Amino acid sequence: MLDVCLLGTGGMMPLPYRALTSLMVRYNGSTIMIDCGEATQIAVRKSGWSFKPIDLLLITHFHADHISGLPGLLLTMGNAERREPLIIAGPKGIERVVNSLRVVAPELPFEIKFIELSEKEEDINILGLKIKAFKVNHNITCYGYSIELERKGKFDAEKAKALNIPIKCWNPLQKGNEVTFEGVTYTSDMVMGPDRKGLKVTYCTDSRPTEAIVANAKDSDLFICEGMYGDHENDHKAKDKKHMTMYEAAEMAKEADVKEMWLTHYSPSMVKPQEYEDEVKKIFPRTVIAKDRELKELKFDE
Repeated sequence: MLDVCLLGTGGMMPLPYRALTSLMVRYNGSTIMIDCGEATQIAVRKSGWSFKPIDLLLITHFHADHISGLPGLLLTMGNAERREPLIIAGPKGIERVVNSLRVVAPELPFEIKFIELSEKEEDINILGLKIKAFKVNHNITCYGYSIELERKGKFDAEKAKALNIPIKCWNPLQKGNEVTFEGVTYTSDMVMGPDRKGLKVTYCTDSRPTEAIVANAKDSDLFICEGMYGDHENDHKAKDKKHMTMYEAAEMAKEADVKEMWLTHYSPSMVKPQEYEDEVKKIFPRTVIAKDRELKELKFDE
């Protein structure tokens, strides 16, 4: 199970009624945050979620509306008596950028470890999750992220009995371990069925449409994507500033065959994103015009 909270849906600047885009995903007692713009702390407080269990912070790129809230967040985590290391991943240069922001937060009671991304696609296996970082097409280096919770196949008890595998070996075999008992070695593939469909969340902001986004969002349970503009008069702005329209996001969601898409990162000039909902849903019916603190609990298909 994955708990998802889209803290804010705004781009460029926080507004009285719209926080900047940031995402939190909870799994098994740990939390992942993607992006931390100005006033993200306020959005976290309003959501009722906690700063302390954040174990991994993923940064998409180094524009202020995606990273300028970091010094305050680090100080708050320190004041909450956090002692465990924090991992921060982002484009090449992330360590330099974060340390420059830490001029106002020079001493913290926990260590920060960095993962610098430089390839078109990179895997981060952490916290029992598989995270794929993939480059998108913005006017500076920018990454999208897919978070996957894989699910193993079912244990076949009847097969284990037929193979005369001792019951005391069943549990470690279910966990994927190899077991040797009384001179006989048993492997998990002897008793485990094929992997079942897991859970997948893909997050992408600040980009033109790309094949990399479609490929990495493929079959996602939830695709959270920038829809900065809804008015067709702003199509040229999206191209010039390397952002995306709601309709371009919907086309990608359709091609990737995702279960559901949330739009986010709205332009400050777009006061009522819901005005464009009907037109967007003509392209991809399973679209949500997301609001701040949009919540979803993702569960395995039975």
